[in-house]
Amino acid sequence: MKKLLVMSLAALFSISLLLSACGGGSKNDGTSSPSASGAQSSAPASESAAPSDNGAKVSLSFWTLFSGGDGDNMQAMIDEFNKTHPSIQVKNTKLEWGEYYTKLITAVGNGNGPDVGISHTSRLPDLIDQGVATPLDDVSADAGVDWASFNQNLLNATVVDGKHYAIPLDTHPFIMYYNKKLLRDAGMLGDDGKPKMDPGADGFVKFLTTLKEKLPPKVTPFALSNSNDDPYRLWWALYSQLGAHDVISDDLKSAQLDADKGAKAAQFIQDLYHKYNVIKLNDPDFYKNFQSGTAAIMMTGVWATGVWESTKGFEFGAMPIPKIFDRDATWGDSHTIILPTAKSEDPAKRKAALTFANWLADNGQIWAKAGHIPSKPSVFEKQAFKDLPYRSDYVSVADTVIFSKPSTKNWQIRDLALFKFLNEVWANKMTPADAMTKMQAEIQKVLDQ
Repeated sequence: MKKLLVMSLAALFSISLLLSACGGGSKNDGTSSPSASGAQSSAPASESAAPSDNGAKVSLSFWTLFSGGDGDNMQAMIDEFNKTHPSIQVKNTKLEWGEYYTKLITAVGNGNGPDVGISHTSRLPDLIDQGVATPLDDVSADAGVDWASFNQNLLNATVVDGKHYAIPLDTHPFIMYYNKKLLRDAGMLGDDGKPKMDPGADGFVKFLTTLKEKLPPKVTPFALSNSNDDPYRLWWALYSQLGAHDVISDDLKSAQLDADKGAKAAQFIQDLYHKYNVIKLNDPDFYKNFQSGTAAIMMTGVWATGVWESTKGFEFGAMPIPKIFDRDATWGDSHTIILPTAKSEDPAKRKAALTFANWLADNGQIWAKAGHIPSKPSVFEKQAFKDLPYRSDYVSVADTVIFSKPSTKNWQIRDLALFKFLNEVWANKMTPADAMTKMQAEIQKVLDQ
């Protein structure tokens, strides 16, 4: 790995972060929830220590990008791990989300990276390409990692060229929230506490238009932002529900947007804004709209669960987004644990690091407090997880998240092609068909760079 290349790519990565809507502590962030729920985190169940081969203590540096409830939950897990694994001690260094990836890339390039790090699944291709993330198969068996114990959909998204590059910790997908009081007032809440909604596209539109008719004019049937992340996430979900393939080819070199299905998904969303008028236009804060009780439903990532839980007197429900088209599918990302490239490889540290990473996944009931879905299905059977409300209502979504192919151009494609032209569709300034044509050309332009 050439240091100059790594440093140059780090600068490009920083620009990408600034373009991204996922800012640290942001409402649209899949990294850290501003929820207060994490502050009351309890320690994970103790498990037996896994000492190093020679009995010596192994010290691990762990770089994270978590704040708020996520930061509290992660520190509680680290503290418990250190307590139950005296031969392995982990020190947590918290970095700001907006600086994390740039600092990680630069530090690894200088030979000063941490022993353990965090990567979103969506960022993993860049870290692999830049020589930052290392394959884990050489030490996974010795560390007691059973790859079959993970949700295979989440795990497969971290496998590149047949090699495991990360331990999935969670998924934080796009789901639907609903205000139970408003749905009850409109006669749209069933005895089971779930929305009364007929299946398919027509059923969802009928559900929203009925809410519009029966609720006061000040109530928004469907709270959603008018640009960037969340309407894009909805488009990706519906595009995937139609059975469309990714927007780039298997060899990661060519644009292959399914224009017909992409236009159908975009037309459906555009109609919600401008034909049925069930989404408030120019909504300055759709989170606040829902949180204040003036929106019947909203869609965003599961990190909002902790926010709603900390809102006094707020009666809400959570569920997978409806199956509008042919199959269950949604947008999502994951937090994963990686072992960064080291100046000199230490097998004992690598084994200890994977022991730690696997333990975190095994104890996902704490990590779930901010809303994330744990990566190991076995966690769902723990009483501590079952005692958390709402999570069990959407854990099935881990199987239906559709990840992008492992391209280093995904974030550029999202910002420079998908956001750009879909935003014009949501603003009713471009037809979905024209947007698909322009998106296809722009995707290819990004891939050719």
